[in-house]
Amino acid sequence: MYTQVTIRDTVRIPPNMFGEDLPKVIEETVQKAFEGTIKKEYGVIVVAENVKSLGDGIVIHGDGGMYQKVEFDALTFNPTLQELLDGVICEVVEFGAFCHIGPLDALIHMSQIMNDYVEVDAEHQRITGKENKRVLKVGDSVRTRIVAVSLNELSARESKIGLTMRQASLGAYEWIHEPEKKPGETPQKPGEAQQKPTVKKFEHRKRKR
Repeated sequence: MYTQVTIRDTVRIPPNMFGEDLPKVIEETVQKAFEGTIKKEYGVIVVAENVKSLGDGIVIHGDGGMYQKVEFDALTFNPTLQELLDGVICEVVEFGAFCHIGPLDALIHMSQIMNDYVEVDAEHQRITGKENKRVLKVGDSVRTRIVAVSLNELSARESKIGLTMRQASLGAYEWIHEPEKKPGETPQKPGEAQQKPTVKKFEHRKRKR
């Protein structure tokens, strides 16, 4: 889920930048320090803007840099359990597929891809259902649900997010829009028009007495 929040924190301005445009230096420092990082209460900070300095900066003896309190607006991405998300498959591995969801990558384990046994072909970057013959490949747009979240504040890449696509109305977009198959019905090939049954009309004639 994307949200916009206001954050207050402190940044360090190195002494070699004191002679430059200070408001611009503070803004760039905030963006460099916070964008792409994770705070557990907010999630991933995607964009930092509208940076304001709060009071005067403080120079600590023996440091030389200036510590400036700041306030800024942040666009954040905070994945939550049971949330529905759209994403794009970015990699197929032996145990499932990775999916881009906003600024993070999440794992769809092979057991959570579809209600079928699957064959994983990591070399050709595709996963195929053994019975329904559905195919999942890199670049496919999918709809998923979050089943596990563990965000790592020290390293965004170490964060772990688990997804599922096994429930109704989840999965690759082309699966979601497939025509519903009735029991015993032969699956219709893509682009194949379904023929309507021919109805014969019979005239009822009265017998002559």
